Amino acid sequence: MSRPMSRTRACVTAALVTLTSLVALTGTTAPAYADECYSWGRTLSSGTSGPDVAELQVRVAGWAGYGVNMAIDGNYGAQTVGAVRGFQTAYGLGSDGVAGPATYAKIYELQDADCTPAHFSYAEVDGGCGAGGYGGGSVGEATVKSNLLRAMWRAEALRQRLGNQPLTVTSGFRSQACDQQVGGSGTGQHTYGTAIDLVSSAVSLCTIAGGARYAGFGGIFGPGYPGHDDHVHVDVRSGQTWSAPSCGI
Repeated sequence: MSRPMSRTRACVTAALVTLTSLVALTGTTAPAYADECYSWGRTLSSGTSGPDVAELQVRVAGWAGYGVNMAIDGNYGAQTVGAVRGFQTAYGLGSDGVAGPATYAKIYELQDADCTPAHFSYAEVDGGCGAGGYGGGSVGEATVKSNLLRAMWRAEALRQRLGNQPLTVTSGFRSQACDQQVGGSGTGQHTYGTAIDLVSSAVSLCTIAGGARYAGFGGIFGPGYPGHDDHVHVDVRSGQTWSAPSCGI
């Protein structure tokens, strides 16, 4: 379900659209304006590096292409160029692989003040088994939240790729105790905050699993995999482990 833009975000977006037009006319590069969550102060392109590149990568990693589980390493290489191009194309922007004011404006429009994407929130992915919070996992709370943010932005890309159809998170972070309580190993991907389970009232589980192959997920488990006939598990582990036999995956 979409939510209205905040007054600040609406002003930021309008300013950036105006700025983009000015840049096109003058050929100059201008810094991005302030956003409630994070602001980019320079145009980024192939060969650049730094924390601002890593922040961009978190938000565009779901657009890097089929089977590409892009690293968040702060280096603007070929995969990042491809991911930015994919993001730009998906949202009707000029597709040049360069992150400038128009690209930032769309990101600012999509993200909330806590940096989560428009259609997902920390409230949906915090501790399971009724516990809430982010403690008791296989890594510290800050790392759990960072991993969840990466997963949510890739889920946002998946949602858009599926025609902006709603996706519902049925499970996110689990403490080790909770993971064992629901039949897990106690040290699975959910305990790191890297995994979320998804369902939808609008598209099939196989459609979700199929689309997830293009959205930067290293782990995909769905119908036909034991215990996954009623949801699709996606995670941002390194490498690639996919299994949804009933969907041909």
